Amino acid sequence: MMQQRLIVLGGGESGVGAAILGKRQGYSVFLSDCEMLTDKYRVRLIDNDIEFEEGQHTENIIFKADLVVKSPGIPKEAPLIRQLNEKHIQVISEIEFASRFTDSKIIAVTGSNGKTTTASLIHYILNVAGMNAGLGGNIGRSFSDLVAECGYDCYVLEISSFQLDDIVSFKPYIAILLNITPDHLDRYDYKLETYAKTKFKITENQSHEDYFVYDFDDENITELIKEIDIQAKKIPYSMETNQGNGAFANDEKLMINYPEKFEIPLSELSLQGKHNIYNSMAAATTANILKIRKEVIRRSMSDFTAVEHRLEFVLKVGGVAFFNDSKATNVNAAYYALESMKEPVVWIVGGTDKGNDYTELFELVQKKVKAIVCLGVDNTPILKAFSGIIENIVETKSMEEAVRAAYFFSEKGDAVLLSPACASFDLFKNYEDRGRQYKEEVKKL
Repeated sequence: MMQQRLIVLGGGESGVGAAILGKRQGYSVFLSDCEMLTDKYRVRLIDNDIEFEEGQHTENIIFKADLVVKSPGIPKEAPLIRQLNEKHIQVISEIEFASRFTDSKIIAVTGSNGKTTTASLIHYILNVAGMNAGLGGNIGRSFSDLVAECGYDCYVLEISSFQLDDIVSFKPYIAILLNITPDHLDRYDYKLETYAKTKFKITENQSHEDYFVYDFDDENITELIKEIDIQAKKIPYSMETNQGNGAFANDEKLMINYPEKFEIPLSELSLQGKHNIYNSMAAATTANILKIRKEVIRRSMSDFTAVEHRLEFVLKVGGVAFFNDSKATNVNAAYYALESMKEPVVWIVGGTDKGNDYTELFELVQKKVKAIVCLGVDNTPILKAFSGIIENIVETKSMEEAVRAAYFFSEKGDAVLLSPACASFDLFKNYEDRGRQYKEEVKKL
């Protein structure tokens, strides 16, 4: 029998993981990236004896594929993808590919905000409970890499809409949809509904034996749920309506009602802030479905430490508290961060604007922000939006400049918050690079 030819497009974390898994599964593998690979991934491909090219796509090699796995960063409309579709060569995402080679339980978390925190919290609870669980997907290691190298009994995956775009049979045992707010609309014809429907793909292959855990207070979710045929058991959580079959939180406690009832006082949760109560309800509900003991869930949720670059306290300098929320790459994430601040805020904002609408921030900014430090190549949209609202607003072009400017505007008892509401690609490699540079500059003050 002829070896099946697998072509992997993109040589980042997901592409290299898919190439290694493909090789282990007996495919003839070729990886192609139009950019240059990083040393880390180049070495992994060489160590695994995988053929690759970089800085180009050789079409006559790619079009000989039996199957193509594409990086989530490559849009569906890319000419190469269109040509593959015309030639009826199947193009799938890396999470789809990996899911074909494991029978382990999959817990998949998607949403516009809170994915990393919720997935990390669920994984932490499972580990404390002694389960052999892996954490990956859009965070840390790719799903393919975990399946190829580790063989866990259970996978907790953070999943982006781009990864869901190209699934066929990907089927989580528990699918979690945290929220839907405008993000990446440039990839979805600037239509919120198109983006929202992609998020709902997380449940499209689920059966009545599976679970769909979702935020009942999110209007975009509750509207779409009416028109989408969901086979899985629907488990809602809310802070507005106490439903018997899901989870509910008031000002004092979090109540999990399904499948067994138990309560946790909000004061015991390690993650504070309204958005984190939602994340905690999603995580506790998931752990409860997996029949993890109540004491373990309670203990884990009070011990868990926050995720790096997500509302992470850095340190205090001269009585000013510095917070790193570099992972806030959209307006809604910045809204959550500003909402949870108790002190007057000097806000560092900016980067690659994805067609942001800043109007929903106006009221919060008026109430909480004393100065804005713009950090980006083109700060026009931010200056335009906030110049009439905030008197102190300056432009900076480097992290060193931004941190110094923010410190200049702040006084004892204030907070400096890096919560950019934008992607990082204008001045930084990614949001992690942005967050690390921020922390380094704060330490230099």
